Amino acid sequence: MVTIHTDHKELTTEEFNTLKSKCLAAKDLSYSPYSNFRVGCTLITESGTYISGANIENASYGACICAERTTISKALLEGHKKLKVIAISSDDKDPISPCGICRQFIREFGVDIPIYMFGNSGQFIKVYLEDLLPLSFGPENLGKPSIG
Repeated sequence: MVTIHTDHKELTTEEFNTLKSKCLAAKDLSYSPYSNFRVGCTLITESGTYISGANIENASYGACICAERTTISKALLEGHKKLKVIAISSDDKDPISPCGICRQFIREFGVDIPIYMFGNSGQFIKVYLEDLLPLSFGPENLGKPSIG
């Protein structure tokens, strides 16, 4: 059973408001001419850096990349390996959840990562990755430490 949280205890009010604002704005970065389903993502690194990204579609649908994977890849390329929180948004009125492959991608960084999911008006719910991907497979299963 997934536990849904409505707090933002990991963040100060200023951090939360900045995360929400950047995440909702990140949808404007989306390249989604086929589905017209814009998804934005913003994460905060352990050092306090905000990084945003969005989904990128392709005429060959298998070549599409979700907002979460775009944003995490950008963070890694900028030298950030530890995530404090990750947030996603779409144009839906209700918050959306990361897809399965994004859940596994986030898993590389730990199981206790808070995931904020925003609806288009700013309402949100929060879960932890371990709620979305119980009994997950990660670096530890291969004898490696988690990046996060």
